[in-house]
Amino acid sequence: MTILVTGGLGFIGSHTVVELMEQGRDCVIIDNLSKSTLNVVDRIEAVVQKKVPFLKVEMLDKIALREVFKAYNISSVIHFAGYKSVGESVKQPLLYYQNNLISTINLLEIMQEFDVKKLVFSSSATVYGDAHLPPLKEGLALSAPNPYGRTKLMLEEILRDFVAANTEWSIALMRYFNPIGAHKSGLLGEMPYGTPNNLMPHLLNAASGETEKLQIFGGDYNTEDGSCIRDFIHIMDLADGHVKALQYVEEDFGCEAFNLGTGVGYSVLNLIHTFEAVTATKIPYEIVDRRDGDIVISIADVEKATTVLGWKAKYRLKDMCIDSWRWYQTVKGYTI
Repeated sequence: MTILVTGGLGFIGSHTVVELMEQGRDCVIIDNLSKSTLNVVDRIEAVVQKKVPFLKVEMLDKIALREVFKAYNISSVIHFAGYKSVGESVKQPLLYYQNNLISTINLLEIMQEFDVKKLVFSSSATVYGDAHLPPLKEGLALSAPNPYGRTKLMLEEILRDFVAANTEWSIALMRYFNPIGAHKSGLLGEMPYGTPNNLMPHLLNAASGETEKLQIFGGDYNTEDGSCIRDFIHIMDLADGHVKALQYVEEDFGCEAFNLGTGVGYSVLNLIHTFEAVTATKIPYEIVDRRDGDIVISIADVEKATTVLGWKAKYRLKDMCIDSWRWYQTVKGYTI
C-alpha cells in the first residue's frame, strides 16, 4: 500500500517522505514545482538510498490527479500542497482561495472515488489568530488574520463537515508552529523559492555574509528582550509528528486537530544568540519597525499530541541551529 504525499518536495513534505521511507513505508510524491525544485527528489533519494516515485501534477487538474490514483495503490494521503506566503496572500487573495481550497476539494473527491479514506492535512497555528494567551490548546475558538490563514481555517471546517457526513473517514488536522532545522545528513533542508518567508533562511544568509544584516521586526514588545516569542520545532520532529498522525488515522475514525510544537517559547533574539553560540558565527542584525500582523507570543500546548499520538518533540533549539547551519554550508558548497 502506498502513501501519497502532495507537495512532497517542499520543506516539510520532503522531510516527512524521508521519515516515512526510513520506516519502510512506500510513498509517491506529487508536486507542481511552483514553489520547489526537481533536485529535491535527488536529495531525498541520497538520504534514504532508495528511489522514490515522483510525478509533476497540478492538483487543480482533476484528470491528472485521478491518473495518480489509477497508477498507484494508494491507501492514505498526507496533504502538504498549497501556497503559504502570508504577504502574497494579502496581495493576491483569489490566487490563494482558488489554489488552496479547490485543490483540496479535488483531492477529497478523487479520494472518495477510489475509496481512500485516510488523510493527514497540513494546517497551521495561524488558525488561532491573536486573541488567545499561550499556550494554545486545540479546543480554542479559531480565527485567522490573513487570506492564507483563512484558507487553512476554511479547509479545517470543510474537512470537519466532510467527516461528519462520511463517518468512515479519518482525518488529522496538523497545526504546527515554527519549523526550522534540517536533516542531520546536511543533504536536505529548507530551500526557499524566491524571497524567503521564514526567519531561519534570512538568519543563515546574514550569518554567511550573503546579506548585510538580519532584520528583526520590532524590539519593543512586552517580552523579556522586546522581540517576538515563537515555538520553534525541529523539522524532523515535525516529520515524526506526521508519521504518528498517519498511524493514528490508519487505526481510527473521525476528524481531530493536533498541535505540533515543543511547548517552549524562544524569542527571536534567543534564537540568534543560540545560533551564534553553537556555530561560533556572528550574526549582524538590526531592529526595525514592527510588522503588521505579527503575533507577539505563539506557543503550543502539545498535551493532546503526546497523549493521543504518543508523540513528543526530541530536539532542542541548539540542535535546530546546528542542523540548519550544516545544511546551509552543504547546499552553498562551503567547507564544513
